Amino acid sequence: MKNDPVLEVDQLQTYFYLRDNKVAKAVDGISFSILPGETVAIVGESGSGKSITALSIMKLINKPGRIVEGKILLDGEEIHRLSPKQMTKIRGNDIAMIFQEPMTSLNPVYTIGNQIVEIIRKHQNKSKNEAMERAIQLLKTVGIPRAEEIMKEYPHQLSGGMRQRVMIAMAISCDPKLLIADEPTTALDVTIQAQILDLMVEMKERFQMAVLLITHDIGIVSEYADHVLVMYGGQIVEQASAQVLLKDTKHPYTTGLLESLPNIDEDVDRLGTIKGTVPPAYDFPTGCRFSSRCPHVMEKCKLSNPELIEVDKDHFVRCYLYERKEGQ
Repeated sequence: MKNDPVLEVDQLQTYFYLRDNKVAKAVDGISFSILPGETVAIVGESGSGKSITALSIMKLINKPGRIVEGKILLDGEEIHRLSPKQMTKIRGNDIAMIFQEPMTSLNPVYTIGNQIVEIIRKHQNKSKNEAMERAIQLLKTVGIPRAEEIMKEYPHQLSGGMRQRVMIAMAISCDPKLLIADEPTTALDVTIQAQILDLMVEMKERFQMAVLLITHDIGIVSEYADHVLVMYGGQIVEQASAQVLLKDTKHPYTTGLLESLPNIDEDVDRLGTIKGTVPPAYDFPTGCRFSSRCPHVMEKCKLSNPELIEVDKDHFVRCYLYERKEGQ
């Protein structure tokens, strides 16, 4: 039982139905799973479908968007079939989410204490005093000094790093099975980023949570993720363990992301770039969705989209460069 996935996503498709009969295929047939105590990272540029994947799991997709196909299972339960009322009991309790900007996630007119206590009392059978004690303990757990005083303060009185620690305290308040962190360090400076990510790892190990880490920064993957999904154009283009993917990168898009990172061991005048931008989800190229930006594009790439195939053990790639090797 211990090795059963906490989360299973199977062929998830989330589309947005726009004006002029346009359909934005924001998430288009992705599958993955996360084990207890495991961190899976979804990496990609803005517009690749990372955040929509997270919001789909939370069932927070609003019109004109909807989940059109696929399954989402939490501990074997098909949560994509649950009613809004049933999902309300799961959100914050079994699944918690940390958003990328804590200032907009915390209510500015309520104290920190009020907001944490509200979550605890909503999902757990505790009195107000018990919830207050639990909230103070949670703030101490995530490394916030003066926890009793912080309880009485408002979000604008805290720094970005402190607010993000409060968000983590709220996220773990009901011992969730799955923690989703959507760009949790975007608005923070580098030193605070490392502190927040280290804290998430500590909380994951302490509570044996499954963690879905969403980031555009492939640089943090090697230290904080066990498994990596590289998304582009609403699809997974490469999938492997973090160690394998960073040492033996296959897809040209993943290579481009890695080459855009500074390397302390190399003296270069200019970092690598990926030409162009991610196309809008309602106007992907006919063939491979990366074909308009790929340095290795072939005629075949413009005609049809390759399948995600296994090129090495547990290493999957969506690219015609490797389909030929598969057939040999």
